[in-house]
Amino acid sequence: MAGTGNEQARKTAEGLAYQTGFGNEHSSEAVPGALPVGRNSPQRAPLGLYAEQLSGSAFTEPRGHNLRSWLYRIRPSAAHPPFVRAERHALRSAPFTDCTPDPNRLRWNPLPDPTGPTDFLDGLWTLGGNGDATQRTGMAVHLYYANTSMDRRVFGNADGELLIVPEWGGLLLRTELGLLHAAPGEVALIPRGVRFRVELLDATARGYVCENYGRPFQLPDLGPIGANGLANARDFRAPVAAYEDVEGPVEVINKFCGHLWTATYDHSPLDVVAWHGNHVPYVYDLRRFNVIGSISYDHPDPSIFTVLTSPSDTPGLAGVDFVAFAPRWLVGEDTFRPPYFHRNVMTEYMGLIEGAYDAKAEGFVPGGGSLHNMMSAHGPDRETFDRASAAELRPQKIDDGLAFMFETRWPLTLTEQARDAGHLQRGYDDVWQGLQRHFRL
Repeated sequence: MAGTGNEQARKTAEGLAYQTGFGNEHSSEAVPGALPVGRNSPQRAPLGLYAEQLSGSAFTEPRGHNLRSWLYRIRPSAAHPPFVRAERHALRSAPFTDCTPDPNRLRWNPLPDPTGPTDFLDGLWTLGGNGDATQRTGMAVHLYYANTSMDRRVFGNADGELLIVPEWGGLLLRTELGLLHAAPGEVALIPRGVRFRVELLDATARGYVCENYGRPFQLPDLGPIGANGLANARDFRAPVAAYEDVEGPVEVINKFCGHLWTATYDHSPLDVVAWHGNHVPYVYDLRRFNVIGSISYDHPDPSIFTVLTSPSDTPGLAGVDFVAFAPRWLVGEDTFRPPYFHRNVMTEYMGLIEGAYDAKAEGFVPGGGSLHNMMSAHGPDRETFDRASAAELRPQKIDDGLAFMFETRWPLTLTEQARDAGHLQRGYDDVWQGLQRHFRL
């Protein structure tokens, strides 16, 4: 049963207000008059606050890619003691050199239960990734399993942005710019450098995290789809200003160039009273994804399910795509409706939030995940193939599952802990055994 702290966090989450729109120039003040008018850095900021800019991009990047927010806070971020190295626990970062990249198809069960009190930060467990955090390229796949809220601890990531995908248990995210509630079926995006604390709404919380070292996530171009569809900008929710005026020791953990660094502040750094800008956290409900699909024949490529993309220097080749398989209708005539057999130049890590995935009849469970590195052949298991090949092709609603994919341009190299994990499923290849020869002349 959830304790008093969970109940208080749940009550707070239920009463949150939001601003809407992806990439908007938002503004908010928790106290009337805290936000300067007509300038960013007045000689004396209102209410005795400090003006501070948080830049998520280089100053001179084109306007359409420029990310920054102005924060008006009780103390400037510069007022802190030195950081010292901290233990990483099960959190790892790129470059990943523990293991040789593996072409085999791999699948994991959910993380085992924590052995003691474990908050979100301590519960992060790295499966693997690619690129180099110091060069701002690539990504990492983490899972988390927590059974307690972060208490007088705040986390910030200089290496990249964090896309949090809850699978079990709701989260209250207290960020510098305000509060977000992220429940299973929703995702939360914490931009690079934004500090936050995670409080649990339930006794435990479990899920996935994509750490994106590269260009910030953006909405994909729609091309011939037109002006509307997929993830609509208006459905992204940004916080309103909410600050902590807390004195006393607070541990601030900073992830920098793959390592954790810690310092004990004499105040909470979540003390932003007002802000404006477009470098802001968001939460998005995946059930609002406007699925685009075939209304004639064939199964569209999974790229049609892209929610967010981190572009690379090569057009159309993403550093990482976040893809969601939301509830949808299947109506294709003379069509094998589950995902087809496939070899892909991209690497696919897939997770399951709820229900069942229509390409795997067994073994792929919520909280688990599968990895199909580039050009590793994959597709429906034997049971799914047999069933779908013989099915009567009536209109079919897929509404009993919610799956997602982190798809990346480079192979994903495992950590040792993922390679040797007790919850790694042995014999995953067996799901394709028994696919019989049907060729006839």
